[in-house]
Amino acid sequence: MSIELTDGSFHKEVLESDIPVVVEFWGSWCPPCKMMAPVIDRLAAELDGVVKVCRLNIDRNRVVSSEYHIRGVPAIFFFKDGAVVRQETGARSFAQLRRTIEVCWNVSACGSTSH
Repeated sequence: MSIELTDGSFHKEVLESDIPVVVEFWGSWCPPCKMMAPVIDRLAAELDGVVKVCRLNIDRNRVVSSEYHIRGVPAIFFFKDGAVVRQETGARSFAQLRRTIEVCWNVSACGSTSH
């Protein structure tokens, strides 16, 4: 299962993580976000201990959502060493997310993307 983040837990779980982190910003009113839930949970299960996979409800956690300028959901952010290395907006398949993770954390050019 993915980790459900809050404004209070975000810093510790994401920014202080010693492994890469994927965060899906989502809303309960968003149909593509509902479609992403099982994809995110599968990703969390398959990458347990290698990549931390989390979700943050933007309606309940407005501080972090505002800090990262979330304008559309689902928004998926990829963090390493507390920094955003990539971000994407819109629903993604499991295969697409796995490929992005491989690209981000095995190819140094991905680290040049900023938020």
